[in-house]
Amino acid sequence: MTEVAKDVPEVVSGTGRPGLWRQRDFMLLWSGQTISETGTAVTEVALPLLAVVALDASTLQVGLLTAATTLAFVLIALPAGAMVDGAAKRSIMIACNVLRLVIIGSVPLAAAFGALTLAQLYVVAVTAGVCSVFFDVSYQSYVPSLVRGDDLMDANGKLGTTQAFAQLGGPSLGGGLVALFGAAGAMTADAASYAVSALSMLGIRAREEPPPARAPDETMRRRIAEGLTFVFGHVILRRIVACTATANLFGGMSTALSMVFLVRVLHVRPALTGLIMAGAALGGIAGGVCAGRLARRIGTARIIWVSMLVFDAPEVVAAAAWQGWGVLLFPLGCGIAYFSGMVYNVAQLSYRQSVTPPELMGRMNAAVRWVVWGTLPLGAVLGGALGTLIGVRPALWVAFIGSWAAGWFVFFSPLRRMRDVPAPDSLPSAPP
Repeated sequence: MTEVAKDVPEVVSGTGRPGLWRQRDFMLLWSGQTISETGTAVTEVALPLLAVVALDASTLQVGLLTAATTLAFVLIALPAGAMVDGAAKRSIMIACNVLRLVIIGSVPLAAAFGALTLAQLYVVAVTAGVCSVFFDVSYQSYVPSLVRGDDLMDANGKLGTTQAFAQLGGPSLGGGLVALFGAAGAMTADAASYAVSALSMLGIRAREEPPPARAPDETMRRRIAEGLTFVFGHVILRRIVACTATANLFGGMSTALSMVFLVRVLHVRPALTGLIMAGAALGGIAGGVCAGRLARRIGTARIIWVSMLVFDAPEVVAAAAWQGWGVLLFPLGCGIAYFSGMVYNVAQLSYRQSVTPPELMGRMNAAVRWVVWGTLPLGAVLGGALGTLIGVRPALWVAFIGSWAAGWFVFFSPLRRMRDVPAPDSLPSAPP
């Protein structure tokens, strides 16, 4: 499944410090990510369309392709977290972007020579996913070192809004590029976006704190175990992990089924699918902008379960869409899901970053990602299989209802009795 205060370039009230709009290094990171996320959103439209339209992939094959994009989180997230905690995170992020430029760029190159196959798409999905594992773990661990602790909610909200904005502009841009250059050609935009992101991070001046020295007897297995012990020994973190993993399981189902549902059930033209998905992404932008205000009004702890059980409930209307004007129910339901998901992600990520010691940040993020992203490929395969067995629309009903029900994990936790997340200096030094 990812607050911002009023976004004006001014000094933060009462602190004498410039707001994030005037922090050059954060703005470089943010702007680079905006472009990169937009390119990634283009590929999210182009890749399954390429499989469906150009290679005549079946519903199950599309599900397997979607699963391949997140398979690496199951296989290497834990060792990646241990490696990230012992290395310069910005350097890892730059290297991953350069590699993804080459990997994604191989698709339009192969298509130009008439050599593109479904097998290559699977390889591209898996290898780009490996780079995404290292990048994402480094990224979430790097932000707390780039901004002050009391700016975390604001920074996460802005970065989350960027992701949602990319989901708005990316699919519509992807749909247009698909119409002009074909699905393979559209992926050139994603490859170029990684070059821009790498260059923006090269311009960051802030020096990263060197990682702590490892003990002579500290093995990879021990470092991984420390991260897992911290996450699953913490009563609230493990409930957040259970909630997010369950929501992602059913979210993986809906992602695998959405393009098939639009093209083969609702008979939407391929070039218009991006526009429909872009309309849904408006909810994510609204969620990123409103997350901070909602958290202050409802409570920074309470908002975690309210966003899932209250805000997310109407998303199920997406599965009721029909041909004609009824297709609008699909972006409406998905927009509600994006809104609630963004509010939830900003709140739970800020909580995780607040309670985790810096030396465990990479392993904490990797342990969480290992579980919550590890359910995505399973959900994608389940969605493709269930869509084949019972039909695409019934499978979508299951996916949307299951995603909403995940919120009960965080409701039945200590968060239910808390209004706000305690200040970092009042948090216990060890997991409860």
